[in-house]
Amino acid sequence: MANFEVMGQRLGTDALFLIAGPCVLEDETMAMEAARFLQATCAELEIPYVFKSSYDKANRTSLASYRGPGLESGLAILDRIRRELRVPVLTDVHSPAEAVRAAQVVDVLQIPAFLARQTDLVVAAATTGRPVNVKKAQFLAPWDMGQVVTKIESTGNHRILITERGTTFGYNNLVVDMRAIPTLAQWRHPVVFDATHSVQLPGGQGTSSGGQRQFVATLARAAVAAGAHGVFIEAHPDPDRALCDGPNSLPLAAVPPLLKTLKAIYRTVQAERIEPV
Repeated sequence: MANFEVMGQRLGTDALFLIAGPCVLEDETMAMEAARFLQATCAELEIPYVFKSSYDKANRTSLASYRGPGLESGLAILDRIRRELRVPVLTDVHSPAEAVRAAQVVDVLQIPAFLARQTDLVVAAATTGRPVNVKKAQFLAPWDMGQVVTKIESTGNHRILITERGTTFGYNNLVVDMRAIPTLAQWRHPVVFDATHSVQLPGGQGTSSGGQRQFVATLARAAVAAGAHGVFIEAHPDPDRALCDGPNSLPLAAVPPLLKTLKAIYRTVQAERIEPV
């Protein structure tokens, strides 16, 4: 299994790792608050941590939905968090040009699930040399991600994370098949489980997405037990007031106890050396 480091944080199979932060950058103060809390929590639990937030959420339910501060303003916030807290940062990119610009600031580039089959974007992100976290598209079977991984590896970039985030079921719902975790692991790159987007109800509130945050912990525990190496969590100081994905985000205070449980499960799974068949 390929392991790699970003700013001293080792991502791979050595230890459970966390990618977390607010869905979208609302303002610098809130983003810094979340980053400090999550960084301190992970330092105490000895869990490698990457801060995640988006400068633009291009895939929104409604034209009126909040998208974020935009590329330049958003990258400035991420740059400050990275420099002041000495924490690696991850953000979404939506075009080849964005990938090149974002790679000048962030440590990990993320390919959104809906864009996982966009060859030019995937190759451009990989060509920057930055690690790439590619999310399994909601409309793809887990084994279809092999072609996406091949596109990234074709550039010589092998610093890859593959994230499971649920599959479109229809009628504003997603389902998670835990068989996807060992299936995605067959390409020998760390597998991440997106515990909060997996409980999203796309378009479930008419003009915005709904969510069932009460199931985040259940699915996260199941995914780590199934062999996930990292967990992706959207966390916010006050999810009910969040400008994006609040219904499926966790309050910051809910993260530490969940991580303690996930770390214990991870240790058990690794001790048993469960490998994909």
